[in-house]
Amino acid sequence: MGYAPETEALEICRDLIRIDTSNFGDDSGPGERKAAEHVAGLLAEVGIESQILESEPGRASVVARWGNQDSPRPGLLIHGHLDVVPAEAADWRVDPFAGEVVDGYLIGRGAVDMKDFDGMLLSVVRARQRAGAIPDRPITLVFTADEEAGGVLGAHWLVEHHPDLFEGCTEAIGEVGGFSTEVGGQRLYLIETGEKGISWMRLRARGTAGHGSMGNKDNALTHLASGLLALGEHEWPAEPGPSMQLLMAKVRELTGSDGTPDELLAHFGPAIRMIGAGMRNTTNATMLQAGYKHNVIPGEAIAYVDGRYLPGHTDTFTPAVQDIVGDRIAVEPYMSQAALEYGFEGDLVDAMTVALHSQDPDAHIAPFLMSGGTDAKAWSKLGITSYGFVPLRLPADLDFTALFHGVDERVPVESLEFGAKVFDEFLNLA
Repeated sequence: MGYAPETEALEICRDLIRIDTSNFGDDSGPGERKAAEHVAGLLAEVGIESQILESEPGRASVVARWGNQDSPRPGLLIHGHLDVVPAEAADWRVDPFAGEVVDGYLIGRGAVDMKDFDGMLLSVVRARQRAGAIPDRPITLVFTADEEAGGVLGAHWLVEHHPDLFEGCTEAIGEVGGFSTEVGGQRLYLIETGEKGISWMRLRARGTAGHGSMGNKDNALTHLASGLLALGEHEWPAEPGPSMQLLMAKVRELTGSDGTPDELLAHFGPAIRMIGAGMRNTTNATMLQAGYKHNVIPGEAIAYVDGRYLPGHTDTFTPAVQDIVGDRIAVEPYMSQAALEYGFEGDLVDAMTVALHSQDPDAHIAPFLMSGGTDAKAWSKLGITSYGFVPLRLPADLDFTALFHGVDERVPVESLEFGAKVFDEFLNLA
């Protein structure tokens, strides 16, 4: 090979963590401009030109062309986002933006979501560029703003305002997939082949305003509470789609067990929180707004609900929520993004599989449907097929899925190096 693709993965990831790109979902954060300039500088050092594009002041994404742009092969989009969710420093054992290495783990906000992949990718690209090992395929590298708030100021803005930058791209590789978990005592790597749709809803209950000391059977808060209780207690049925059916078949193979989807999911241990959510629709109340004085019954109460629905449920999900909460509550769409699912087949899937086996010959590999959303939803508007592939070989006892947006977010240094090697081999094959 003649170069070491993993050499800079830790250093680049650590430097990116030290650039605070917290996204609060409004204009109060620092934005991504500083991180975007850092990424553009890393690319420029090895002779790769890039563009920094701002949707709003400070909300910056980076786009670069790489690989053999004269190749007749379809283009491959490789993307990571630069923003992170906020972190409360008092909750962490170390400063979440210090990028410290403790006991073999790089700790910091973004270590898992997703400056780990940004660091791995940049390490591979820089090593290949220095060695003249340019992939024989057109590649578009994108580092986006605003993914943690739905990508409105990042990927979706790029697709709407600069679709020409993605001309020729037919496939994409991004976050949340390729990590290992243990099932039946064996390592199973999960490749994301789809993600649930997003249906953020505003639930509005109206009642009769009045004095808090008097009887009132038409209390908006009570109506809202009853509806939220019904929604919280509702058990959405397991309805595994193609990706999850393949995953369940792999679990049966590895464990020799059978049973219902929920019984098979139990083999994932704590990872069931993410894996299991790809099996059914979910609804979680996240914010409440009501009232303005202790002794005044408000005439209106509002709750915000994070709804995620399976592919094929686009038209039925919101009406189902309305039926659950009842007719005293109006269910209003707040933000919606489509569900996606792609086949676990083809040259790109083969390349991911062979690349993983190159570094872990005992690897078992299966697809899964991701519970959250990524920038893949934006690329889908351009007809680009997306997969989640951030290869990480993880310790069996690490509760990895809890680290997404979690306290003490961390990634093993060895996993970063493993991932860079796998991704480098993937570029040989993709």
